[in-house]
Amino acid sequence: MQQPQAPAGRGESRDARGIVTPEIAAEAAVWIARLHGPERSSQMGRECLAWQARSEAHRVAFERCTDTWQDVARVTLRDYATAAKVGAEAQNKPWPTRRIRRAVGVALAGLAVAALLAVMQPWQANDTYATNVGELRTVILKDGTRISLNTSTRVRAALASAQRTVIVEEGEVLFEVAKDPCRPFVVQVGDREVVALGTVFSVRLTPTSEIGSNALDVTLIEGQVRVRAASGESFKAPEARPVLLKPGDRLRFSELGGEAAKGAQRVTMQMDRPHVDQLMAWRRSEAVFDDVPLSDAVVEMNRYSRHPIVLVGYVSFKELGISGLFRTGDNIAFARAVSALYGLVLHDRQDRVELAAGSGLKRLGSRTPGPVVAK
Repeated sequence: MQQPQAPAGRGESRDARGIVTPEIAAEAAVWIARLHGPERSSQMGRECLAWQARSEAHRVAFERCTDTWQDVARVTLRDYATAAKVGAEAQNKPWPTRRIRRAVGVALAGLAVAALLAVMQPWQANDTYATNVGELRTVILKDGTRISLNTSTRVRAALASAQRTVIVEEGEVLFEVAKDPCRPFVVQVGDREVVALGTVFSVRLTPTSEIGSNALDVTLIEGQVRVRAASGESFKAPEARPVLLKPGDRLRFSELGGEAAKGAQRVTMQMDRPHVDQLMAWRRSEAVFDDVPLSDAVVEMNRYSRHPIVLVGYVSFKELGISGLFRTGDNIAFARAVSALYGLVLHDRQDRVELAAGSGLKRLGSRTPGPVVAK
């Protein structure tokens, strides 16, 4: 085990993976106490900055202890003074773990007790990230993983010392996973999970255009991932075994609910190889359709707008195909293009855009290319 050192200086208390160890957490608590004590100086501030610069783990530990200090009320100046004295005495000599815990626990009183109870547990950062309708967001997790959230998405991230976990509650996310062989990266979606080490893949959990069903898509762009049942879950055929994806693969699960599930298989699974650039067009605020039923294209466009498109009066809109590139969030431009192509009647209401079949409806069929709309 690595020997922890004094916070001010001559030793290292660094974790190679950037994980906050109990020793680093304890040293951070001492720094907080010293900086808020009566003996604070500019030299002490510089030493603290140098300590934080040793690694990402040192910086994170200091930030977490600072947050804890701000949440703890009625910590007296005497507590700080005592802690500062302990920290100063130990500045130039190694601190065995046992002494760190004993000294900090006594010296920091209310503050340090609360701080150490928080930070000396198995270190875990648990955060929630979300987007509203039409909003895109990119987040860099503390391990360096980049996650890009599409419209109406909500995820929870928990980065522990043994495993990195992200739970997708709804929406669509692109993961660019930082490599860390010691900590698998697991994305949980309902009763399934996607396991990766260092790779790029997307997960989409959205309702389909069919009432009563939901869809989960896992698309691998780079590297390798395995899709399996979540811990404690078991599946029946056709998804009983883990599935290994290769770059370009998309694994699709469709789950029927309500009346749609009666007399049919509740979960279906299929593998295909779509045009990845089209799937990722949302990162450019675009939607790309290639001979897609108009009703499905409308569902996709409505994901990005609070001014939805509503198809009125014609029961066979699925017979009308649409192809082209459209700007997400601009439903009126999409509706105008479709109206011009098929002779539909457009009504721009206060709360929606209506497309209705008129006397001039052009039944071109699903194989006829639709408009291409420039950005």
